[in-house]
Amino acid sequence: MDYAWGYPQPEAPMTRALALFLVFTLAACGLETATTAATSAEIKRREMEQAKKTMEQAKQKIEQNTQQIMQKAAQSEEKSKE
Repeated sequence: MDYAWGYPQPEAPMTRALALFLVFTLAACGLETATTAATSAEIKRREMEQAKKTMEQAKQKIEQNTQQIMQKAAQSEEKSKE
């Protein structure tokens, strides 16, 4: 028995191969999860940017319409004074 302790056992390479396979498989799952999370975050970031642009465009249109209404009201008031 003492003699066998210093040398690799026949099942040791298979055990090591299985252990490495499991480690790489778990690492790949973690990598896939991290990649999916990063992709999802990037999509959300782009959606937020688009929403901000849309909101800014809407604000500009509202301001333009408000100015037009104010101008028309002022013109109507001037005409009524004449």
